[in-house]
Amino acid sequence: MSYLLKYISGWPLLLFFFLTNCNHPLFDTSSEAKQTVCHSKPIQRDLTDIIDAGKIVAITDNSSTSFFIYKGEPMGYEYELLKLFADHLGVELEIKISSDLNEILDQLNRGEGDIVAANMTVTKDRASYVNFTEHHLLTKQVLIQKLPAGANTMSASEIESHLIRNPIELIDKEIYVRKNSSFYKRLVNLSDEIGGNINIIETPGDYETEQLIKMVANGKIPFTITDENVAMNNKTYYPNIDIKTAISFPQKIAWAVRQNSPNLLYTLNSWIKAMRGNSEYAYIYQKYFRSQKDQLERVVSNYSSLSGNTISQYDIMIQNRSKLLNWDWRLLAAQIQQESRFKKDAVSWAGAQGLMQLMPNTAKQFGIHNIKNPHDNIKAGTLFIAWLDNYWCNKIELKDERIKFILASYNAGLGHVIDARNLTKKYGKDPNKWDNNVEDFLRLKSKEKYYNDEVAKYGYCRGEEPYNYVRQIINRYEYYKTVIS
Repeated sequence: MSYLLKYISGWPLLLFFFLTNCNHPLFDTSSEAKQTVCHSKPIQRDLTDIIDAGKIVAITDNSSTSFFIYKGEPMGYEYELLKLFADHLGVELEIKISSDLNEILDQLNRGEGDIVAANMTVTKDRASYVNFTEHHLLTKQVLIQKLPAGANTMSASEIESHLIRNPIELIDKEIYVRKNSSFYKRLVNLSDEIGGNINIIETPGDYETEQLIKMVANGKIPFTITDENVAMNNKTYYPNIDIKTAISFPQKIAWAVRQNSPNLLYTLNSWIKAMRGNSEYAYIYQKYFRSQKDQLERVVSNYSSLSGNTISQYDIMIQNRSKLLNWDWRLLAAQIQQESRFKKDAVSWAGAQGLMQLMPNTAKQFGIHNIKNPHDNIKAGTLFIAWLDNYWCNKIELKDERIKFILASYNAGLGHVIDARNLTKKYGKDPNKWDNNVEDFLRLKSKEKYYNDEVAKYGYCRGEEPYNYVRQIINRYEYYKTVIS
């Protein structure tokens, strides 16, 4: 850092011509790329509204540090912290992936989410229209450049001779960053400090920083800028990049909330201060930023949303069988992940087997005898779902609603869901709606008053299990839809 200070703070301010190239052929820099934050008037929604709704919505990005899918499960440093905070509040977590990071704070103010958690640097400009929480990371911005060809046969001094270490050497160089990123603003200031033009190439808001790092590694662009924690992560799977040249002082990484959400901000700050000092936070940080071998495996896996469009090795089977159900294949994949985590040899304490955790007798009813075979197991499971759909289709007209009744019936048994529907009707609620209606009475079937009711024919049920089963599958399906096409 002392080397950086020597060359950044030691130079006088000089007049210079600053060029921003808005028409670079690599990128569509038309109207979308040139958008600036429009400073929408924030909607009114604070902590009480979140708790009353039972859900907190976080806006993030699909990246190796924020949120991604690995072997069917949501992962990410930001995601795991958000999940812990949602659990702390006693609410569900909903993730929304921003398709344009240039507008992510405006999405927050428009009410599309309650928190922005996307490895965001605290800047004075951003703090003028959102409130930042206590920081959960300190980092600095670094230059991403490609190591010279043949670097593995060169001496350290030979490699250094090909790399930029002095920020003055960035004069007249092309550096690719998003217009509204903190990296863009840092380069504008750095250009002023070193007294010369840096040719900043604007990239569209739907270009993730990690996409730009990959482009540097592949030789498509010469330079980009990112935060050191992200750079360290990406260095794991792009070993031909250099990340050692710092271009900023240490900066805070924090979450953002609307300025009219003081209670949410206060609660977040108290929670973050407590989290930073405990072992659970240290474990999550270690998992994503220090355990490089494990993170490399997660990111480059065929079953990672960061490197492909695959959930499991059974995707083709799942896609084919989903067509017969007229289901989105990602929904069936979400159910199989819930049932067995895609383990073909999984066996439950009750004797349910295989990917879709079927009882042998159930499979035999549909003509399937070898449920240890993945293809036959999925076939039997989808035939069972089709049978349940046939029962519910004349009773629950809306497909999205009916799917929840089908999932609950698959898990708990058709009879218990019929009981819950009868109880819902008896107690004056809507028997054709799942959320906050039938699901509530299915939970209550673990209580004697309800499972002994005259309209309940199938007795006791551990209703909490199917209640969570449906919610977890639907939530996972929503995650899959954000990053798996």
